[in-house]
Amino acid sequence: MSVPKKKIGIAMSGGVDSTACALLTREKFDVQGYFMQLAQPDLKKQLHRVKEVAKKLEIQLHVIDLREKFHSKVLEYFSSSYFNGLTPNPCIICNKEIKFGLFLDAIMSAGMSQMATGHYATILKKENSYRLYVGDDPKKDQSYFLSRLSQSQLANILFPLGKMRKESIYDYVESHGFNDFRGQESQDVCFLENNKIGSFLENRSKTSDSSGTIISTSGQTLGTHKGLYRYTIGQRKGLGISSSSPLYVVGLDTATNSVVVGGNDELFKKCIQVKELHWLAGKSPDLNKQYTVRIRYSHRGSLAKLETTDNGKGEFVFNEPQRAVTPGQFAVVYNNSELLGSAIIE
Repeated sequence: MSVPKKKIGIAMSGGVDSTACALLTREKFDVQGYFMQLAQPDLKKQLHRVKEVAKKLEIQLHVIDLREKFHSKVLEYFSSSYFNGLTPNPCIICNKEIKFGLFLDAIMSAGMSQMATGHYATILKKENSYRLYVGDDPKKDQSYFLSRLSQSQLANILFPLGKMRKESIYDYVESHGFNDFRGQESQDVCFLENNKIGSFLENRSKTSDSSGTIISTSGQTLGTHKGLYRYTIGQRKGLGISSSSPLYVVGLDTATNSVVVGGNDELFKKCIQVKELHWLAGKSPDLNKQYTVRIRYSHRGSLAKLETTDNGKGEFVFNEPQRAVTPGQFAVVYNNSELLGSAIIE
């Protein structure tokens, strides 16, 4: 008598990664497809694409409507962060609250044993703890965006692509008859059409006039800005001011509604204040050691030591000053290839 296959829910987007995930997973498990209905500007087109892929894979597809929760948990966070002079990371919050939160819950409630996704990362169970590691493809590693997940979430996730490279993914799906994925990469922020952050926020602004002054770090008025949400730390282009030397955004002062600019040397900090420390293992690592800390997704990472205070707050002290430290972004902690945790930069 054969043993029934474990049931796995595949998070499907219609893209090459989730398609490869489904192909790999169905080799060992009984799979069904699940699609998140969020705030995608091309929802109709994307849903049509997902249905075509599911039909070709010969698997059942379910659509989970999470639009209301996505608006309250992700879009509100995204907008309010910018309006408060912060630079958010909606993908990290979406992964915690929506994709591996409500979406995972819905899949598990439907009788699936686990959810598989096309993320480039690896989960291993060691010493009764689930550990998260970087994906083998350094150009596609997505571990940074998973830095707020919990043990209960990690326990119910499969990442079949973690040990694969992007090019091999294309070859793999093409060997199964999917030949039209190349050049079809999805955009970074799923709810932004053509990544127009300014236009999106302008439509959600509660005031018709968000303008204010651009001032130097010495207090000199240099010009007028069009809303704090249009600027971020380290920005040089699009300031609309002239100077004998290059000027960069070094601060966003919500109290005076001012964009503060300064020289490149004023962008560097050795100590970074953080809040809401979160450890994937549920407890902190050895804080007497130094770890690699990435202060944004594109940051390679630099060695730092963490000094904690009360209420989940702390300070990362880096060996070398870091450029363009941005409040609202996430400082993510690694021990070699293992992701240990993260915190929000203040």
